[in-house]
Amino acid sequence: MPSSTTTAVAAKTEPKEDKNDFFWTYTEEPHRTRRMAIIKAHPEITKLCGPEPLTKYVVVGVVALQLFLAWYLSATPFWSIKFWAVAYVFGATANQNLFLAIHEISHNLAFRSPLANRLIAIVANLPIGIPYSASFRPYHLTHHKSLGVDGLDTDLPTAIEAVVLDSILGKAFFCTFQIFFYAIRPMTVYRVPFTWVHYLNLAVQLAFDAVLVRYTSPHALLYLLLSSFLAGSLHPLAGHFIAEHYVYDTVTPSQRDPANKVPIPETFSYYGPLNWLTYNVGYHNEHHDFPAVPWTRLPAVYEVANDYYKDLPRHESWTYVIWRFIWDESVGIKCRVKREKGGRLVGGAVGWKQTEVEA
Repeated sequence: MPSSTTTAVAAKTEPKEDKNDFFWTYTEEPHRTRRMAIIKAHPEITKLCGPEPLTKYVVVGVVALQLFLAWYLSATPFWSIKFWAVAYVFGATANQNLFLAIHEISHNLAFRSPLANRLIAIVANLPIGIPYSASFRPYHLTHHKSLGVDGLDTDLPTAIEAVVLDSILGKAFFCTFQIFFYAIRPMTVYRVPFTWVHYLNLAVQLAFDAVLVRYTSPHALLYLLLSSFLAGSLHPLAGHFIAEHYVYDTVTPSQRDPANKVPIPETFSYYGPLNWLTYNVGYHNEHHDFPAVPWTRLPAVYEVANDYYKDLPRHESWTYVIWRFIWDESVGIKCRVKREKGGRLVGGAVGWKQTEVEA
């Protein structure tokens, strides 16, 4: 397991109060505080932590499905309704499921062995076409340890994105191509050092892609790549990317005033049927509160600690999340909570301008 190093972020001298800027907050992220309160009130909830054996079987099944569909479409023209329909309906759904399998596995929730988790993540990565599972883990764990921390949480849009994409057309472009933003953005903030897991992920993926093309056709690989693109584009399941942390509720003046220390809601859950296809990622407050609880037991977290979750803001539809994000002028790229300091960097970093990495 990569080691974690704490980071000290240089504080600015003046708070950010521009009402057209991101939602800057000066309170601690809410999940640690709520987790401690829930454990105190419901200590039995800790028994829900630990790996879920079912995960590896779901991964193997979805990988097998994608390999079959890639073979099935290997002689189908790329620019055909059939090719794109299968890629959108089945391929994008399957690859979004694999994205979230890798997300689940990044928390060591498929096996007890860290090595076994790294290896099954590489298997889950195969139908995605591009090696990323090894890099995703440190960035995602840093997102948990440093929620909203500017310069650490790479789930946050950059200032350039906020300026360039602050329009209906800009937001539509973002939603259509957001998979590329999530792929490229982390490397523009800081880079995690390559380890043997990264090299193995790269080698296995390139070998898989080459074998697939050699024994089927280039269209088989194109199907997998198109599935990955559509999974992060205008697809109902892609709504979770936006739904999880973009602030849709109106932020009151008291929440904007740092002197009041009123927290801004910054994580939002969704309890609808699409969770069946996405490892219950809609239980996102529950996941951030208890990242060691696997997907099959997140509904139990909600039930046990219902008094903590029932009144939190939530989304009812991921499709509507995308629609409103594009068309509602009160929602946009800047509707994210940011904090200037705190957090923790997982896995080390190279050339991060605001950090001093402790030995």
